[in-house]
Amino acid sequence: MKRIKIHKEGYLILMVVTLVIFLINVFVYIRFSGVVLAINVAISAVLLAFVAYFFRNPARMSEIDDPSLVVAPADGTVVVIEPVEETEYFGEKRMQISIFMSPLNVHANWYPISGMVKKSVHHKGNHKMAFLPKSSIENERSTVVIESEGKTQILMRQIAGALARRIVTYAHEGKPCHINEHMGFIKFGSRVDLFLPIDAEIFVTIGEKTTGNETIIARLNE
Repeated sequence: MKRIKIHKEGYLILMVVTLVIFLINVFVYIRFSGVVLAINVAISAVLLAFVAYFFRNPARMSEIDDPSLVVAPADGTVVVIEPVEETEYFGEKRMQISIFMSPLNVHANWYPISGMVKKSVHHKGNHKMAFLPKSSIENERSTVVIESEGKTQILMRQIAGALARRIVTYAHEGKPCHINEHMGFIKFGSRVDLFLPIDAEIFVTIGEKTTGNETIIARLNE
């Protein structure tokens, strides 16, 4: 049987949940009948299994020898593909591709290209539903700009949702980055936006499911 690997961001939460569940079950065992205890144990098992499943960390390695290819940074569903004015960094029109992650998706985020991190900044904000268009600029978010090996810059934005209360970003300015590496993690429902050059060749469609570090999103015109 294949063992489930837990992401490091879930270690503490899983330990706390396990301890709380254990204490509750001890209390129920002392105070209530066998039927109540059985129901409580069943609920506890489901809750513990969900937390472990949410923080799962599947091993994925992409063998891509074309540095112009952009790989999906997250599991989820493509909800936006459109040209927009990107005002935070580029100050020009860019092609936006957004991937919405439900609580059932893997929530680790991968680097979409290999290259160099040019900018990494965290913004405080709201916690509205992540699929809303304004969440990209109004919600709590982290912005990471990466320069590819071909000197093309793209912007990746991690966005917190209504349930997400913490965005973890490992990217730092001046740090080399590579596909197959985790860029960060978003806890409990969220979204990732990519802002690519307007002439990038897009390979995904609205409603398409993506697999992080596997699905090819686009090709940069390098």
